[in-house]
Amino acid sequence: MGRVFVMLIGLVWLGLLAACRPEEEADFLPTSPSPPASPSTPSIVPTPRPTATSTPAPTPTEEASTVTLTVVYDNNPYDPALQTGWGFACWVEAPQGVVLFDTGGDGPTLLGNLARLGLDPASVDVVVLSHIHGDHTGGLGGLLDAGARPTVYVPSAFPGAFKEAVRARTALVEVTGPMEILPGIYTTGPVGSSIVEQALAVETGEGLVVVTGCAHPGVAEMVRRAKEATGEGVALVMGGFHLGGASRSQVGAVIDDLRSLGVRRVAPCHCTGDLARRMFAETFGADFFPAGVGWTIALEEADDVD
Repeated sequence: MGRVFVMLIGLVWLGLLAACRPEEEADFLPTSPSPPASPSTPSIVPTPRPTATSTPAPTPTEEASTVTLTVVYDNNPYDPALQTGWGFACWVEAPQGVVLFDTGGDGPTLLGNLARLGLDPASVDVVVLSHIHGDHTGGLGGLLDAGARPTVYVPSAFPGAFKEAVRARTALVEVTGPMEILPGIYTTGPVGSSIVEQALAVETGEGLVVVTGCAHPGVAEMVRRAKEATGEGVALVMGGFHLGGASRSQVGAVIDDLRSLGVRRVAPCHCTGDLARRMFAETFGADFFPAGVGWTIALEEADDVD
């Protein structure tokens, strides 16, 4: 069964990777006369620094009172102990459960990074897949092989063969609209048409955290849908913003849209692109986080989450 699952996922991945990579490869192009960077080392290379926290993360002996989000798969480096790869995955740990948003492009990289971070794959309660591209779904088979049996939430537009392969191994929910996955943790529901995508929205004591996989329908639109689904203000937007290759004026318009939506902090990575990341850093200043694989932030749990 495991081999059949991998073959089916592999076919979907090969068929769709071409739809994702050409536009996003601009993320790897050098933006200065310096020697070209390797695919796993973009020209923006943040120096690892202490975890971005608004409240101290709980120790194992404390009762959890925080929501911690950790990028566990990304093509941008952050923690030198972790391996980069083209794709994205974010580990969300809250008192109400563990959610893995996207699974990156392959199982070995995902599982290796989880092991180095001391995160147990079997503890994942829910997997939310943003969209069908292989750099966001490719690690699911490896996660299931490692013993995880989460409930997997996918947009209903996912291919039937993919959904059936997942159902053969674990529970699957087809998402048709905004819904609460766990108390205080929501999906925006499917957004867009040519590439259907969902984002994750997490309530915290400081406001909403919106996590995007690639934001193909537009990162501002994903944030708008998250606000509509929850009615909350936005403390942080993180993940792929799909601006690799966008012009300065296009990026500026997106920044203006996010500002108008009340976004206070940003942590763009994956397919955002070096130019866009620099522009976000210039605009948001101390409220910009140069996210990459291993970057993490802990926020207070929302008071009204049961």
